[in-house]
Amino acid sequence: MSAPRPAGRRLVLGLLAVLVVAVLAGGAVLLAGRAGDPEAVPEAEPGPVLLVPGYGGSTASLQPLADRLTAEGRDATVVAVPGDGTGDLLASAGALGEAVDAALQRSGAESVDVVGYSAGGLIARLWVADGGADVARRVLTLGSPHHGTTVADLARTLAPARCPIGCQQMTTDSELVIGLNAGDETPEGPDWVSIWTTQDATVTPPDSARLDGALNLPVQSVCADARPAHEELPADPLVLAMVVELLAAGGPAELGPDDCTRLGG
Repeated sequence: MSAPRPAGRRLVLGLLAVLVVAVLAGGAVLLAGRAGDPEAVPEAEPGPVLLVPGYGGSTASLQPLADRLTAEGRDATVVAVPGDGTGDLLASAGALGEAVDAALQRSGAESVDVVGYSAGGLIARLWVADGGADVARRVLTLGSPHHGTTVADLARTLAPARCPIGCQQMTTDSELVIGLNAGDETPEGPDWVSIWTTQDATVTPPDSARLDGALNLPVQSVCADARPAHEELPADPLVLAMVVELLAAGGPAELGPDDCTRLGG
């Protein structure tokens, strides 16, 4: 075939330009569609609950909460995270995504609730940011270092060999923490709840657990004399009662001192 003449070349180039513009315009439409906020998941029909352990990955620490939720008629699963829970939190978010898919397929539900304990709260937020907002009805975190913890800062400085990637990602200046908190800390989609204790010596300062845009509930705002430590949060009777109430059908209710006795504090 002979090469196109000059006029023919101009026609071919013109057609190519039109094609490129059309492709780019189509891509822009797709990106615009993806950029929209997800629709809120219906509140009235709670689905399975996925419980995400903290640094170290001990699933046993969350078993009391799983048992309590099961006793209340909920479908509760503790998620096993890779790398003994000290590895890359992004990989753990992927494991949470797989567990969510399995729970939805098994139950036939349209949404899930996620409870993240300690680093598990960061894992839950990473999962939401990677598409989980479409199926998350509620995300509740327990003593999570949403703005990092100075304990991880200290570990990185004094014993770097004992501060693997999961530890490094929880430092107050980590790229992961800064990225999660850039802009909107609580993206549209799920309801967000953060529970923590002022007695926390692991997440320091304790109000690093405060999440902008969430229902923030220090345990002591409900029962002023409560003294659970960080490691006691997943099994503390008052905290268990708070979690059950906050994961019930309907929107999460503000809790306060008037609820202390009723919740067993």
